[in-house]
Amino acid sequence: MSRKSFIWGGLFIGSTIGGMLPSLWGSDMLSMSSVFLTAVGGFVGIWAGFKLASALGVD
Repeated sequence: MSRKSFIWGGLFIGSTIGGMLPSLWGSDMLSMSSVFLTAVGGFVGIWAGFKLASALGVD
């Protein structure tokens, strides 16, 4: 696997979790908090994917 695969996987997983998180407190899936947390989760996922690929020594 390449570094890009880890980054894209992190983006997908992070944005999915971030978008679904507001439903825990009863908010709508298209609310402003859901949109905001989707973006935050995407950035965190990209960072985590990059760090994981670096730790595993993937180029």
